[in-house]
Amino acid sequence: MLDRTPATAPRTAYDPRYDPLTDAGPGRGRDYAPTYWIGTAGPAPEDDGPVTADIQVEVAVIGSGYTGLSTAIHLARDHGLDVAVLEANAVAWGCSTRNGGQAQISAGRLKRSEWIARYGLDTAKRLHAEIVEAFEVFNALIGSDEIDCDPQPGGHFYIAHRAKVMPKLEAEARLLREVFGYGARVMGRAELHETYVRDQEAHGAMWEPDGTSIHAAKLAFSYLRLARRLGAKVHTASPVEGWTSKVGYHYLRTPGGTVRARRVAIATAAYTPPGLDRRTRHRLMPILSNSIVTRVLTDAERAECGFATGAPLTDTRTLRHYYRYLPDGRVQIGSRSAITGRDAENPKHLELLKKGLHRKFPALTGIALDYSWWGWVDVSHDMMPRITEAEPGSGIFYAMGYGGNGVMYSAQAGRRMAQLVAGERLPDLPIFGTALPHHGPLTPFRRLGQRMLYPWYQLRDETL
Repeated sequence: MLDRTPATAPRTAYDPRYDPLTDAGPGRGRDYAPTYWIGTAGPAPEDDGPVTADIQVEVAVIGSGYTGLSTAIHLARDHGLDVAVLEANAVAWGCSTRNGGQAQISAGRLKRSEWIARYGLDTAKRLHAEIVEAFEVFNALIGSDEIDCDPQPGGHFYIAHRAKVMPKLEAEARLLREVFGYGARVMGRAELHETYVRDQEAHGAMWEPDGTSIHAAKLAFSYLRLARRLGAKVHTASPVEGWTSKVGYHYLRTPGGTVRARRVAIATAAYTPPGLDRRTRHRLMPILSNSIVTRVLTDAERAECGFATGAPLTDTRTLRHYYRYLPDGRVQIGSRSAITGRDAENPKHLELLKKGLHRKFPALTGIALDYSWWGWVDVSHDMMPRITEAEPGSGIFYAMGYGGNGVMYSAQAGRRMAQLVAGERLPDLPIFGTALPHHGPLTPFRRLGQRMLYPWYQLRDETL
């Protein structure tokens, strides 16, 4: 039986150079990255403290971000299972408090046209139905009285940063309408500027009806409160340091005791330690993304920038900018960053992001910044997520690979992983029932490839 008395562990310092590709693990009890979300969410709700003795549960969930907490919520609420969530550091320490707070109708990195090319039309339509259902699950959660996350609905604006991109957006919007029955539309620069936002790079935009901005940490903290109210235990400062399996049980060793569980659900995304389990090793490419938040805009600055929506904004660069107007009058913008954790603090990455902000909104040139941070994104090698059993009959499941689009889909992914853990069948879709692909012999050279691709993306997006 679980110890119901929370035991608070002292926090260790945040490590800005942490790198999931080279570090043995994310540490133990580390403090949060200095994000806007943590700075403005208020105190974190109470959790169950570290594991302090050997315990037994039906399901152990590794990782307390959106996916892990959603899994715990659905396991407890829908299936009545006994759940313990194991977190190495503080609750939602990784992706879930470092993202841009944008919920979009997507998962992974591929567009609908690319789904058709890869999987065929029938499968693409069923994938679209899954994502539509996912947004309904997400909306039901954030619309409940138990979730407080400052939602800013209004759809998603996919903004053409160059004129040459407009025909592609028009073709994608037409495909969404005519093939998928989804009400996307394209607007020109004049309408975008007059009605929504005066991004000076914009030549127009594709608008998708489903898109909501949220407060990232408030959403995670609300999930935590709900999971615990439903009976799940959430143990912080409890990294999994060893793992053995025998006679139908998994034994997860933490610094304070071993957790014995019949099934294990992995929800560690880009922060997955390389030695956690062989079935998750080298299945993801962690990519750094950095983010800044300005001081509160003056009325004149807001008018000059034309912010009339707080909905998610994303531009069409390969290494895209994601940005938004926050409820308290600040502006947030993020984009891809350094290749390695060692280089994350290099000021050139901050300067590149500031230049992106100034190009889009010249009125904000030189504006003071209140927050600057970075975090790792879980990009799969085929650009699509997986929610699956790691190997048939193993009792080990994982959900990850969202490629930076997990704010919304993680709610559904947790629900789907809970269904798998409970023995239910999932729809016949390529993101279910197949493993994340391994990069094979190219694994040691992935970052070399990344170093070569980033300049090419820059050249293609800005010059060619």
